[in-house]
Amino acid sequence: MTTSTTSNTTSVAEESANDWWQSGVIYQVYPRSFLDTNGDGIGDLAGITARLDHIASLGVDGIWISPFFVSPMADFGYDIADHCQVAPMFGTMADFDELLAAAHERGLRVLIDLVISHTSERHAWFAQSRADRHNDKADWYVWADARPDGGPPNNWLSLFGGSAWAWDTRRCQYYLHNFLASQPDLNFHNPEVQDAVLGIVQFWLDRGVDGFRLDTANFYFHDQQLRDNPPLGVGGQTVGVHVTNPYSYQDHVYDKSRPENLVFLERLRRLVDTRPGTAMVGEIGPDRDPAATTAAYTSRGKRLHMAYAFSLLGDAFSAAHVRNVVERFEAAIGDGWPSWAMSNHDVTRVISRWRLEQHADRAAPMLLALLMSLRGTPCIYQGEELGLAEAEIPFELLQDPFGRQFWPEFPGRDGCRTPMPWTADAVHAGFSFGTPWLPVPLAHAQRAVSVQEADSASVLARVQRFIAWRKGQPALQRGSIRFMADVPAPLLCLERQVPGHTLRTVFNLGPEPMTLAMADAPAFLPQDGHGFAAQMQGATLVVPGFDAWFARRDDKAEDVA
Repeated sequence: MTTSTTSNTTSVAEESANDWWQSGVIYQVYPRSFLDTNGDGIGDLAGITARLDHIASLGVDGIWISPFFVSPMADFGYDIADHCQVAPMFGTMADFDELLAAAHERGLRVLIDLVISHTSERHAWFAQSRADRHNDKADWYVWADARPDGGPPNNWLSLFGGSAWAWDTRRCQYYLHNFLASQPDLNFHNPEVQDAVLGIVQFWLDRGVDGFRLDTANFYFHDQQLRDNPPLGVGGQTVGVHVTNPYSYQDHVYDKSRPENLVFLERLRRLVDTRPGTAMVGEIGPDRDPAATTAAYTSRGKRLHMAYAFSLLGDAFSAAHVRNVVERFEAAIGDGWPSWAMSNHDVTRVISRWRLEQHADRAAPMLLALLMSLRGTPCIYQGEELGLAEAEIPFELLQDPFGRQFWPEFPGRDGCRTPMPWTADAVHAGFSFGTPWLPVPLAHAQRAVSVQEADSASVLARVQRFIAWRKGQPALQRGSIRFMADVPAPLLCLERQVPGHTLRTVFNLGPEPMTLAMADAPAFLPQDGHGFAAQMQGATLVVPGFDAWFARRDDKAEDVA
């Protein structure tokens, strides 16, 4: 079991406050689609502040805010032109300060999205770097000469399609871009780049943020020899890449997840640790072995506090899949700490991805309860608490460059980024009094916050009850985890254990009622207050479709692992 230790100089209370991220729940805000307060159709920082009471009512502990920095918005904020300024479309630095203060008043911690593997081509650093080969920032990005035939330096591919190299006519060289050509990659082999990035971190720490979500945290370093990536081989697949993308054909051993990355993450951790209670959650971008990478990146006390991969963000959905994923992570993680998500701004919403639209009212609360029952820090994406399904966006309204590149086989990420529905009978469901940057589906308006707040049986109400109940369950916050064998699909049975007691949970991942014989049931006391209806009938557990059961057993000291 992974637990926190108390040093001679740190009280238990202080340690608990500093390690809030281990027991807490994080809520992701995509600011462009949260709430628009000025009618330009784009959500803003003032909109987040206006809806902090909704976030606080969920009972979550922190919010992760996707990028709101100065950017040309080629990738909707993940192409940053100035890391230390707020984009005017989102407001001002004063708006951010107000948001931060208001969140802290409500006991919410604020993590901001730190995108440092690359910048926008409009960043002042890149403008200087591309000017010639001899200026002070000439080596701040990854530049390479053409091959003798004029082609790119190697076979590396962009996640957004095509070569990862773009020709620059100023320097007459190629530059590396793992994403859009307008997102050149920084050269982390240059110590000056590392220092500049740490300066950005220091700026926001001084501003008072409580942590960072690190975008594509395994993309910082590249192979300095620029060796070709080998083919992945028959049956291989890079986890987190859509099958229509040739990126998945390569074994990305040279363009990311390089060993030098670990050394930089240790520098970053030392800086962040100067502010106790600050936390970092890293995104492990598409990776062949996300469990091993997560383990390396979250080695306790040295690198990231936690990290998440795309292992539960794919199309596979079954009790066996969830168990296999978590058990692989548990076998690899050691003293590290995972973060788990089933939806975010980059993937199809889980209700649609796992084809549960017709069961959303029952499936959505069950899936979030499952997410919050795994060992690790759960992250909820805005709208999950409403049971929103993926929106269908016609091609002529697509905004996402990823979707336009791979449409129609892959329609992109716009469907999970549509505006939050706040008020069912208001124009654009209360998101904006102007024309939203993406349309608000009628089906989403029908599931608006205003509708669900008035219904004690709604997805929203059930999620609120479960999170409130979870706060009193130390086993779900920090306990060890093990899965029970010989449980018929689609049931999933796991136990979380802390010294003194074991919490057993059973989830039904299917629509039909299921039964489970449980000879040791008398030793477990069913728990109330979480909002689920499964019950014991004698020695048999009866679990309705998309429902769950929770029960506690007090353990003797010799029984505790």
